[in-house]
Amino acid sequence: MPAAEPGREPAPQRGDAAGDDRARYLRHLVIPEIGPEGQRALGRASVLVVGAGGLGSPCLFYLAAAGVGRLGVVDCDVVDISNLQRQIIHSTADIGHPKTVSAAAKLRALNPGIEVVEHRLRFGPETAAELMAEYDVVVTAVDNLPTRFFLNDACVLCGTTLVEAAILRFVGLATTIHGGETACYRCLFPEMPAEGTVASPAEAGVFGPVAGVMGCIQATEVIKVIVGAGRPLYDRLLQFDALEMAFEEVAVQRDPACPVCGEAPRITDLTTSARGLGLTP
Repeated sequence: MPAAEPGREPAPQRGDAAGDDRARYLRHLVIPEIGPEGQRALGRASVLVVGAGGLGSPCLFYLAAAGVGRLGVVDCDVVDISNLQRQIIHSTADIGHPKTVSAAAKLRALNPGIEVVEHRLRFGPETAAELMAEYDVVVTAVDNLPTRFFLNDACVLCGTTLVEAAILRFVGLATTIHGGETACYRCLFPEMPAEGTVASPAEAGVFGPVAGVMGCIQATEVIKVIVGAGRPLYDRLLQFDALEMAFEEVAVQRDPACPVCGEAPRITDLTTSARGLGLTP
């Protein structure tokens, strides 16, 4: 997919390697795989991060630091003291405040030259199409299965690149999906597990640094996709085990029987997806 919307010219302060931000991005500019062209691509790009929690915190910080021109932050929650063990974008002073407000303030302070858009809402069937149309890449940083499955379906149906990660206890998983062209989340998990069969992060716990590792991997994947560097996690599932301090990679093939990207999909629109996931009345 293109790194940015055709015809949209970046403001001079957004990743313009020839402008005042040259010093800010110097460590990128000297990397051959990024350089001035890659930095300009970052400045033109727009990324939607769905969730400003454990995964979203490090991912958003590094995307802002890298000079991604427009960052959208989606979250409908407020900061709770139990978040602070891993959601490093928030502080004690932010308790009770909307996560989008807290996150946006930190990102603007880190890099005033980017645009941060707050979306204080739940990503769902009423908001998905409009949000997806505004961004080049989408990041899954959620902790609930219905939204995770719906994000996958929306990106496949819209042909959008999705950078996916999940965490539980000491383990993290990550993959990158080019909607409609690579294996998707449902190629791995065709149907959402029955309620109560999979423990949530709130029930099972999350080792805080695992969120940092996986959120940084997501930021890395986003930047690689935008600048066209390296080999994204297409058709691959990366697993991180913090207890063993080990990474394992599993090859993933696109499933011809996948309900959303297969040869005869039964999920062909967002309404069907949302209904099947219980996201609509």
